[in-house]
Amino acid sequence: MPPGQSSASPPELGELGELGDQEDEELLHATEGGPQEGLVIHVNVGGLKRTLRHAVLLRFPQTRLALLASRRRHSWEAVLEMCDDYDAARDEFYFDRSPGVFSYVLNFYRTGKLHVMAEVCAHSFSQEIAYWGIHEFFIDSCCSYRYHERMEDYAGRDSEEKSEESSEASSFEDMCLLQADAKRFEHQRCGQHRKRLWLLLENPGFSLSSKVFAATSLATVVISIITMCINSTPEFQLFDANGKELEDPSLMAVECFCIAWFTSEFLVRFLVTPNVRSFSQNPLNIIDLVSILPFYITLVVDSVLESGGELHNLGQVVQVLRLARIFRILKLARHSTGLRSLGTTLKHSYEEVGLLLLFLSVGISIFSVLTYAVEKDDEGSELRDIPTCWWWATISMTTVGYGDTVPVTVPGKLMATACIMCGIIVVALPITIIFNKFTKYYRIQKAMEMGVGACDGSEDDGDVDAEELHSRNLRDFYAAKVRSLVRLLPADTPVGGCNGSVAKDDCGAAAAAAATSAAAPPPRQQHGAVTRPTAP
Repeated sequence: MPPGQSSASPPELGELGELGDQEDEELLHATEGGPQEGLVIHVNVGGLKRTLRHAVLLRFPQTRLALLASRRRHSWEAVLEMCDDYDAARDEFYFDRSPGVFSYVLNFYRTGKLHVMAEVCAHSFSQEIAYWGIHEFFIDSCCSYRYHERMEDYAGRDSEEKSEESSEASSFEDMCLLQADAKRFEHQRCGQHRKRLWLLLENPGFSLSSKVFAATSLATVVISIITMCINSTPEFQLFDANGKELEDPSLMAVECFCIAWFTSEFLVRFLVTPNVRSFSQNPLNIIDLVSILPFYITLVVDSVLESGGELHNLGQVVQVLRLARIFRILKLARHSTGLRSLGTTLKHSYEEVGLLLLFLSVGISIFSVLTYAVEKDDEGSELRDIPTCWWWATISMTTVGYGDTVPVTVPGKLMATACIMCGIIVVALPITIIFNKFTKYYRIQKAMEMGVGACDGSEDDGDVDAEELHSRNLRDFYAAKVRSLVRLLPADTPVGGCNGSVAKDDCGAAAAAAATSAAAPPPRQQHGAVTRPTAP
């Protein structure tokens, strides 16, 4: 054993790793005249010692052992880069690698093919053979399909777990930021009043007043959108003597009220926020700002148009800004778990969305050209140029089917049938994956809202900072939030299903236990055992 290496017994090998010494002697050791100096190399792989002939190793010159044998006579520095240690007394090269997988490597040098046993981890095996410089295409056909199937399964599960961990970590970070921001009020002027106002605006589950405020804000958004839609109808469109469009007075009054509400809400949020930087980076706050800016920019542009006659081209800018009011509908994301979950789904499903767009683009390009080829000579057909065929192929593959443009020839109709069938198949495959992710993120978002909704920002509110993020369990965190909600209630208030004779602390413990059970995700089956995933 080389110096500095442990003298503990080597790990047990698999069935393939238990090659007899006699077989190794016949396979790799010496020729008929016995071992000759300089023609053999002694290796120790995790306690498994073997003597290998140069001639056998050099059959595969790009492998690690072949490079070690070929460079041995040139530079010892280069040789030592190929191994972990060298015992000069025994002329032995030591490798701190798995001896079990090395048995497969020995078998590869003997037969020129790699074989993978079912009990070997495919990912670990891939890393080991990459270390020894052996490519995966040497895996024999009897094991290749199963090996690559296991590798694809591992890659899929690894990607899914990373995506889920990223989403859960993001949810944890949101709750941690909420707690950290609540602590900032302790060192600010009028901290307690600002904190209560901040919780009322940001946390609909804080109190009855916060729920009323959230409902009022939601109703104002809906009224603003309805007003914009009604304003476009002919019954409410007014024009002056010069044909200039005017705003209906009643609808304008409603619009001003909604803008006043949105502006006041945004300013109050900005004034009471404990962290201006976090406030300015919040996508919901950016949406709030974008939804009110067009109104004030329109007022400025209208004032410029009334004062000067040389800027009439700004009228088109006014029309665009008025249409930009439709972005107010995004304010519903502040009150909708589904919209936020949809945003999270698109964020973590960019590969599936890109795959869907790629499939559609390829199909549209192929069918538009083929349809153009069979329809261009028919004078009664409208599909006589490729851009028009693009439009037709798009509405056909997405199964929309407006019917404004249709093929008239028999080959064109057959092409349309194939286009529709391919569109159904192409759209259905990625949509299923995206829907499953949306369901998962929606469940996570609801669980996070249940925990945050019970937050009162107190010091003993189950605080957790970013450094403790990966050491806390999500269910424990939610349980702490429920306890904080129970503490907000008066002492003589019955909680949940508890009667007046039960102490509030005991009832709080029961509520926390119920929250723990509700927040826990459903068990998932893995290799015959039922396990519950824990938060990072």
